[in-house]
Formats: sequence, C-alpha cells, structure tokens
Amino acid sequence: NYIHDLMDDAKCLEKLRELRWPYSRPNACPHCTSNKIVRRGKNDRHPGCRRYACLKCGKRFDDLTGTIFSGHHQPLRVWMCCLYLMGLNVSNRQIGQELGLSESDSQQMTDLLRDGIYKRRRVTRMQGEIECDEVYVIAGHKGKPEKIHGRLARRNRLKGARGRGTLEKEKPPIFGMIERNGEVRIEMLANVRQETIRPIIEETIVAGSLVYTDEYAIYAPLPAWGYHHKSVCHSSGEYARDEDGDGFHEVHVNTMEG
Repeated sequence: NYIHDLMDDAKCLEKLRELRWPYSRPNACPHCTSNKIVRRGKNDRHPGCRRYACLKCGKRFDDLTGTIFSGHHQPLRVWMCCLYLMGLNVSNRQIGQELGLSESDSQQMTDLLRDGIYKRRRVTRMQGEIECDEVYVIAGHKGKPEKIHGRLARRNRLKGARGRGTLEKEKPPIFGMIERNGEVRIEMLANVRQETIRPIIEETIVAGSLVYTDEYAIYAPLPAWGYHHKSVCHSSGEYARDEDGDGFHEVHVNTMEG
C-alpha cells in the first residue's frame, strides 16, 4: 500500500475549501468575479468535489478550478502527500516510489507545486543594514555519468566559460540579499548587470538603508539609487573593516557569503 491510500479525498477537499473560501463557499466566480453563486452537485471524477454555477455569466466551476490541481488525473490526496514529502526534502525519485508514480509524473507534480509556491511568495522587505553578494553555480556533469564515460582523467574541475557567469553560459549567477538579524532573499539571474539587479534591490530594500557589498563595480550606483553604500575590497585581501574604532569590524559581506 502507498501512503496516500490511508488518506481521504473528501477531507483533503474540505481542507482545500477551508483555505480557499473561509466562509465555506466561493466568494467570487473565477470567470467573471460575480458573487451570485449556487451549488450544482458534485464532480463525478473527484468524489467530494463540489460543483458551482454562476448566475451572472452562467459558467460552472468546482473546488479545483483555478488551482494547479485542476485538469490532472491524480487525486487530491496524492498531491497533498507529494507536498508533504517535498517539505521533508525527499527527492523526486523517492516521492515517486512512495506514491506509486513514475519519475516523470513526480517531477511534473513537484515542478508545478514549487512554481505555485514561488509565484505566491511574500515579497521580503528589508531595511537597516543589508549585505548583497553574488556567486556563480557550476553544475558540471553531476548525475550525468554518460557525459564523462571513457574520458581521460583531468586535474581541473569543469570551469565553464571565462569571465562573469550567465545563465546562457550554464554558469548562472545567484544574487543574494540579507538583512542583518533579519530576512534573506536569494534569486537566480540570467546575468549580473545593473539593469538586472536594480529592480530586485529596489523591490526588496527600503530606500535609505545601508548596503554592504564587495568592490564589484556593479554596486557603484547604489548611492544614486537612494542607498548608503560601504564596501570591502576582496581583491586586495580585505574582508572586514572597523570604521568606528569600537573593535567590531562592521563593514563586510561575510553573512551573505556564509
């Protein structure tokens, strides 16, 4: 037996309705946003899934309409179990084994769930002292043994193209911002340019905040964008600096790097 066999679709749908509609019924038609809605039986494919009709536009919908669960053959209890296993950091392959799914099905489900979570995430707002830094991910051929089968051994790892990494070069930049003693936001970018990072910085960091960075020239316009800016020069071996003489080296990006 699989874990989802121990669950009840009706209870999963009841929980879904509770999260979507706190007053136990739809508050707006997903097609025309009217609140003139009546019950219209149940969904034959999903027992316990209620159907509704809009008296204004005449269209019908159910508990799953407008969600990522709509239009898929897997029961809602399987989706709930998948989401639970994702929270335990279980691999897609193991999720498939636990739920009796093919690896491609579990991959598709987890991709949809992650994408939905990402799109509905709360935008973090930071203020005070913020550190910004970037790093470049080199994926190499991990998990793809056929790429290196029969190749002579070499001393250097896969380094990718020279220069600053981009997504196009398969060396994507990961840009991070962290509020000291507060929130963190990490984004994968297509490239690291001023026109790329500025919208993310302005969306996340409150104007007037003090931003710490390294010496990379991309951060030079921060004062013009409305921020106080201090930096350390890693290329000359400087990783932290004490400017106020209290013995604490406050100018650094070590928190973000960590």
